[in-house]
Amino acid sequence: MADSDGLGEAAIAAASPSAPVPGLSPPLGWRERLRAGLAGIGASLWFVAGLGLLYALRVPLRLCENLAAVTVFLNSLTPRFYVALTGTSSLISGLIFIFEWWYFHKHGTSFIEQVSVSHLRPLMGGTESSISEPGSPSNNRQSETSRQNLSECKVWRNPLNLFRGAEYRRYTWVTGKEPLTYYDMNLSAQDHQTFFTCDTDFLRPSDTVMQKAWRERNPPARIKAAYQALELNNDCATAYVLLAEEEATTIVDAERLFKQALKAGEIIYKRSQQCQHQSPQHEAQLRRDTNVLVYIKRRLAMCARKLGRIREAVKIMRDLMKECPPLTMLNIHENLLESLLELQAYADVQAVLAKYDDISLPKSAAICYTAALLKTRTVSDKFSPETASRRGLSTAEINAVEAIHRAVEFNPHVPKYLLEMKSLILPPEHILKRGDSEAIAYAFFHLQHWKRIEGALNLLQCTWEGTFRMIPYPLEKGHLFYPYPSCTETADRELLPPFHHVSVYPKKEIPFFIHFTAGLCSSTAMIAFLTHQFPEIMGVFAKAGAALQDCLRRALCLAPLSTRPRRPGSHRPVQECTTLFTGAVIWLLELGLPGMRNILSPASSLGLLPYDH
Repeated sequence: MADSDGLGEAAIAAASPSAPVPGLSPPLGWRERLRAGLAGIGASLWFVAGLGLLYALRVPLRLCENLAAVTVFLNSLTPRFYVALTGTSSLISGLIFIFEWWYFHKHGTSFIEQVSVSHLRPLMGGTESSISEPGSPSNNRQSETSRQNLSECKVWRNPLNLFRGAEYRRYTWVTGKEPLTYYDMNLSAQDHQTFFTCDTDFLRPSDTVMQKAWRERNPPARIKAAYQALELNNDCATAYVLLAEEEATTIVDAERLFKQALKAGEIIYKRSQQCQHQSPQHEAQLRRDTNVLVYIKRRLAMCARKLGRIREAVKIMRDLMKECPPLTMLNIHENLLESLLELQAYADVQAVLAKYDDISLPKSAAICYTAALLKTRTVSDKFSPETASRRGLSTAEINAVEAIHRAVEFNPHVPKYLLEMKSLILPPEHILKRGDSEAIAYAFFHLQHWKRIEGALNLLQCTWEGTFRMIPYPLEKGHLFYPYPSCTETADRELLPPFHHVSVYPKKEIPFFIHFTAGLCSSTAMIAFLTHQFPEIMGVFAKAGAALQDCLRRALCLAPLSTRPRRPGSHRPVQECTTLFTGAVIWLLELGLPGMRNILSPASSLGLLPYDH
């Protein structure tokens, strides 16, 4: 059990009539059960009918003659043919195995399994989506699950995102790698158009130029457009913002440009305040100017934090949270938490958590892991696994372990970065809650805070894997949160650069068809090698197989004779049994096993063998 907030979240989510209970589904009705039973019986009946049809058509199809022809053909084959056959089979199965492995690593699923489920299963009548009625419980469950996945896979702007010119571009200069993906930058362009543009931009020529600049893909073209806007209006705040974000190569230069943007933004904001009640367009313009001013102040606070003026950064953030409380989408409290942790003001951190670690607000890795860090801090310096196993955990240690389990359940990717089991990269500009991108963004800024507290990482290393024992099936049922969304891997691959190995949870098992193709490739290659190296021995096994096939052919041909009526005194059953026994003996002798003739000598003395072997 975790803290009361986590339990409250789980309880309210379970009690809500509109929210689905994690891991549970309503019981099926009698119609669904009857339909499922009939489907299973129908498949069995089709199988039995196929066997009966094959048995009834054994004479018209000439199964015995065909088997005899196949036996003659196999007996006439040379070892060279078997080498070519098995070699070709090994090559084909190897190509299939390589393609399956590549497709699984790229898309996370088996290609053969996906084709079977998507195309072959509907042809065989195995789909259930086509029989669900619009108002059926199954359809309702599917719609609720889709709505939940849509909300959980929402992409959020990283509250601690870096500067493109001063940080991301410098990384590219040093390593030659692009830390941002096109998808991530496209989301940022959409955010900029939402924050910095409105319907009244045509009234000011500089805003019209900047509206085009935010849509431009090429960075030099955006910078050129910003200078054009400044030529038209020296008080264009958004132009200074763009230059500070993308042209400035150091944090000092970025702060200087943001201060110029702040002066221009305050002038424009005061003008908009005076005209806000004139028309709805002026109200929209005031909202846009407010967004610009808040964005500038937040980035100035981040510049102060990066330059070591942490108390100044904390003051700016607190003032922003008081002046503009509705702007929680910017998650300024996460910036404040990180700055307070740098000051080691743990009492202030606890006060911020008490306000934002609430059931009504969305959780984040910063909130959950910071709460775990504060509880770990009280016991980590004296924690020892040997002592804990000998005397048990104290109440404070239990609370710390439960807080760690709660944090790991929310985002299971973070511990590997905090424990430096995986290498860190620059965080993206957007993150996915509970995903690998959020874990990178959290660990990039908070790893130093965990290292500063003695024993915190040791306690995390000893306890974080215990979370997975409480949630053995995380995609179906969670413990304190909703089940882990299955869409995080796809979204993280779009947000993170290709040179980063995306962390996947839960770890996917290798599909059956990859095992099958690997085994088929290995076995056929081994048979081809043995046939090439030891043709005599493999020829003996081939002849033994042909003899066994001949024995089966005789049994198939003689089986209908046992059902015919026979005359009194007829010894046909004895003859049939003798023939079957003779075929089995021939097959055993073909194997050439040592001592087989001594074992079969009693049968030869009884006259059961037609000729001497």
